[in-house]
Amino acid sequence: MRALVYDPTTAHGVRFDEIDEPRPGPSEVLIRVEAASLNFGELAFAERQLRPGEVFGKDASGVVVQAAADGSGPAEGTRVVSFAGTGGWAQLRAADTANVAVVPDSIDLGEAAAVPAAGVTALQAVRRLGSVLGRRVLVTGASGGVGRFAVQLAAQAGAHVIASVGAPERAEGLEKLGAAEILTGSALPDAPVYGVLDNVGGRLLSGAFALLEPGGVLLSIGWASREPDVLHLEEARMRGGHGRLEPFAVSAPFAADTSDLLHLLEQGRLDPQIGWRTPWDQAEQAVEALLTRRIQGKAVLDLV
Repeated sequence: MRALVYDPTTAHGVRFDEIDEPRPGPSEVLIRVEAASLNFGELAFAERQLRPGEVFGKDASGVVVQAAADGSGPAEGTRVVSFAGTGGWAQLRAADTANVAVVPDSIDLGEAAAVPAAGVTALQAVRRLGSVLGRRVLVTGASGGVGRFAVQLAAQAGAHVIASVGAPERAEGLEKLGAAEILTGSALPDAPVYGVLDNVGGRLLSGAFALLEPGGVLLSIGWASREPDVLHLEEARMRGGHGRLEPFAVSAPFAADTSDLLHLLEQGRLDPQIGWRTPWDQAEQAVEALLTRRIQGKAVLDLV
């Protein structure tokens, strides 16, 4: 079958290859993939996550062509979306039923494919902050996939959301998603914040940490800047800060959280923010656009 695999000798680390079809384990369904989404982190840091020849892809949606042998999960013919570390950018994917969610008929499979990795990351991060009702929450890298989900979910939880983006043009649509304030470049809020969902790292992380109010928390989610993370603790002390910094990573299983997000999508309360959608034959262009920050939100590839 055809798949997009990691190849460090290519310009962007991606190439098509013919590989063997996956063999599902007892608790895995076999999915005929119809759409897959790209995530900045899995491309920018592929050398840390994949071996040469391994199939890319955390997010993939499609139709179950073989149900799990142990009887768990959806039946053959069910429309689903899956979230796993690898294997999604291929014509067939084997996925554990604990990480597979049924896609309602009213939701396009391309939109569903945009949800799992970015959406679940944002959902779990907002939940980690605890109650944000009436509190100030800064989202850095707010124009990306995780960022745009985080802005929506934090705003719906009652937060005063401050969205930070690299350039003014990348702020398009964020107010409509729930951002009460928008900052660009290295600008920081002019008052303390309770929570920070940081997708950028580097100087922004350091500056934001110093702005935490007592009891506040900064979750380090991503490292889009690729700058060293240097904390100026004395600055935080001078501001009287008593906040904490936590590295953040999503926790499996993912099926329930993905289902919650699909339910919001079905109700019209969540927008997957697809900024680029193309047939997967044009995957290289999509990868380049994502890595050069020309995509706002998510990039989706259609396999059929």
